[in-house]
Amino acid sequence: MPTQFSVLSLLRHGTIALMVPSAAMAHTDLSRFEDNIFTSVPEVVSCTLEDGTEASCYKITVNYLPEGLDIGPFCPVTIDDEGGLWDWDGENAKLYRIDKDFLTMLDELGYRFFDEDGNVYIVDNANTRPEADHACINVTADPNVTVTMLLPIDPKMAEDPEEIGTVGKVGIALDGVPVFADAPSVLDTGHMPALDLCGGHIDPGGWYHWHATATDVETVFETEGVDAHCHLEQDKTAQFGYAFDGYPMFGSAEEDGSKPEDLDTCNGHVGETSLGITYHYHASEDFPNLPPCLVGVQAQDNFTTTASVGIGAPRGGDMGHAAGHEGTIGAGHMNTPPGFDEAAEKLGVTATELLQALISSGQDRPDLAVAAETLGVSEEALTEALPQPPRQ
Repeated sequence: MPTQFSVLSLLRHGTIALMVPSAAMAHTDLSRFEDNIFTSVPEVVSCTLEDGTEASCYKITVNYLPEGLDIGPFCPVTIDDEGGLWDWDGENAKLYRIDKDFLTMLDELGYRFFDEDGNVYIVDNANTRPEADHACINVTADPNVTVTMLLPIDPKMAEDPEEIGTVGKVGIALDGVPVFADAPSVLDTGHMPALDLCGGHIDPGGWYHWHATATDVETVFETEGVDAHCHLEQDKTAQFGYAFDGYPMFGSAEEDGSKPEDLDTCNGHVGETSLGITYHYHASEDFPNLPPCLVGVQAQDNFTTTASVGIGAPRGGDMGHAAGHEGTIGAGHMNTPPGFDEAAEKLGVTATELLQALISSGQDRPDLAVAAETLGVSEEALTEALPQPPRQ
């Protein structure tokens, strides 16, 4: 039998068009989204896919947080309180509830997140840098922020799957909340951007987003032995959202409740869904329960916000002021190179701080060791986070 990707390759070239109908490449269906999540009526716009193909996309704009969505808790105030979740990837790696047992374990491993009185170090890194070596990050929401996303109307298969890295863009949930991959690791940044009990938190730009398939996150709790409850209705057969390549994302089970079979490396396959026969992704049973890669082609510039910092923020915004570093790099009015917002998010700093550290680390070219020390991260983490230079 051919592998899943060989089947998809045949589909791309029309070799088995009679075996699998055109519905295998189903259109993005706006009627699947919840009511009243859009700030304006979605538009059909011309867009360019990342492979250069001209296409049509839905332009979708949502608020910083859907109306009526309860979020939190994130960071516990003291070690005797219970906070949200964290996917620890060091020794004893697994998903944990952020509570006394977890914080004590981290302390024993050399990561102390609380003072002598048991008060947890908490910081809003949209406004200030952490003073403690290890702080729990809890960003304040900004109700003035909107998020605009582009979804291809007719998904197109890529020649090769695109891996989704740390804080990589995954898609948009049916409740209008953006979906992103793994949050930055404590091992890289020293700090913990805590998730709530449904797997979401607030970006430094002030908007909320998921780092999990929230409507099936309790399947993960069962797998990893986490005593927690997400307030959202849980349904492992339901559609969670659309990936940024336009293909739908479902929970960890098929429509009939059975376990999906013949999944590819992106945790997807072609099969029957509530949308008909189409390629679709499934949530996994461990964290983060999201696709590790995308098989389709995303639109260029498919994620923007009106925030002054964070992923998708306008280039040259007042990032220095928003980060509490007014006066740094011309009061924060320096344009950041492409990819720096994403790199800064991975490192737990602002784009302005990242750029300033690189500029001040060396006269002719950046000294990454010096810049890493300035930022309080490892040189390896800085190297991995920085965008690759364009090919000549």
